[in-house]
Amino acid sequence: MTTSEPKSAHAGMFLWALIVGLSFPAVSLLSEGLPPLFLTAIRFAIAALAIGVLVWRAPDRRPSLAGLALYAAMGLCLAGFFGAMFWAAHQVSALSMATLYVSVPLLAYALGRTLGVERPDVALLATLAVGAVGALALAWVGSNGTGDSFEFGLAEGLFFLGCVASALYPVLSKWGLQRGWLSNSAALRTFWSLVAGGVLIGFLGLALESVQALARMTVFDFLLVAYLGVFSSGVTFWLIQRGTGVLTPGAVTAYTYLVPFVSMLILFVTEPDTIGWEWLPGSFAVILAIVLLLRRSASGRGGAPATESRPTTG
Repeated sequence: MTTSEPKSAHAGMFLWALIVGLSFPAVSLLSEGLPPLFLTAIRFAIAALAIGVLVWRAPDRRPSLAGLALYAAMGLCLAGFFGAMFWAAHQVSALSMATLYVSVPLLAYALGRTLGVERPDVALLATLAVGAVGALALAWVGSNGTGDSFEFGLAEGLFFLGCVASALYPVLSKWGLQRGWLSNSAALRTFWSLVAGGVLIGFLGLALESVQALARMTVFDFLLVAYLGVFSSGVTFWLIQRGTGVLTPGAVTAYTYLVPFVSMLILFVTEPDTIGWEWLPGSFAVILAIVLLLRRSASGRGGAPATESRPTTG
């Protein structure tokens, strides 16, 4: 690994947070009443097609049986998260969802330790905790005036399981890479996980949603879904896979703390009257956590445990 690779991976995750943060306003432009699971499956299909054009001639484009099984598990993680998110969105407050979602980096670290792709690292745990506190503070301030409160019931429990599935996705990617079961190409890993996830989410849509609801989709809706597919799904998943190849799952998922920070900046641009001191503590904690991650990477402590080199089976 060259010294430029971790820097490039961190820069890519900054871009990931920016794209994800800008996606929320775009999603709000979609027509009401469209089936979210089917829209996600369409997004994944468009993203897979866009990336497939780039990788269809790759020599290791066909995964091994072990790799195919792992891609299926990764696709199940994606389907589990998006399915839980869309189901819980109608029953769980935005504050409760944001509060539960900040657990993803800590869950990724714990799962990574279980599968041996994370080192015992108290400093990393402290950094993730600082970022979680900051993201929670931003979510709490953003919920002021909405009447939201944190609760934990069956719906919240299901969404938390979705968060576990989200945290497991980069862990399985790193685990498969260390065993040579997945391609060294981030684009190929992105393609196959999108295919697997899209198929499973499509089946979820058939079970839970009405296909006829897609008839409400306008040309603008389709163009917007295509944009979200290429950038919010294709590019962001590629950036995650690219980061996972260099960084640990905990470090990669820590950039989720930047998403509410980006949303805050958008809010300040569109509604400057909302600027107040109450945003400062959470913003400072999030920025501090990211700076600490960058310092760890610069000192060579941001990588995963070394493992026996195995040939890639694709």
